[in-house]
Amino acid sequence: MVLRQWRLSPQLAEYAVLLVSELVGNAVRHTGAQYFGLRMERRRGMIRIGVRDPSRGLPCLMPVAEMDVSGRGLFLVDKLSDRWGVDLLPRGKITWFEMRIADRSDR
Repeated sequence: MVLRQWRLSPQLAEYAVLLVSELVGNAVRHTGAQYFGLRMERRRGMIRIGVRDPSRGLPCLMPVAEMDVSGRGLFLVDKLSDRWGVDLLPRGKITWFEMRIADRSDR
């Protein structure tokens, strides 16, 4: 819903949804999180989306082979976003990604 309100291109919105699902999946699968948070921000020329989980364990970008059936989450985040990272919190972390967008004010 938010991505529609932001009027992102269909491809960018599709990538954003995919990357959110990967980060949420990682939060649940690798940290055992029973809860997580989602934060979506739009700034001039970019969006930033982060997933918060209760673990302070850092995600690790692993090499991915063509036939691998798992381990592609951060690989996709790395390839489809313009930038990503992790902010450690006193209790947990936020793994986030940013994507450049074309704003009306940028034209």
